[in-house]
Amino acid sequence: MAEDLFKVRELLKRFHVFVYTGNDQDDAVLMEAELEDLREMGLIELDEYMQAKLLLARVKNRH
Repeated sequence: MAEDLFKVRELLKRFHVFVYTGNDQDDAVLMEAELEDLREMGLIELDEYMQAKLLLARVKNRH
């Protein structure tokens, strides 16, 4: 799970977006919102967006 969040954090970091609340579930929700914004603005490709969404879904489903 930590590896999944790390991968998404690295993606978001490219856009100077940093999410850390101290709670993995809350981080996943906030990261998902940030990803959606980046996708709507056309800043990330669909495949990268979908991969990150899948990683976040794995994190959210573990709790």
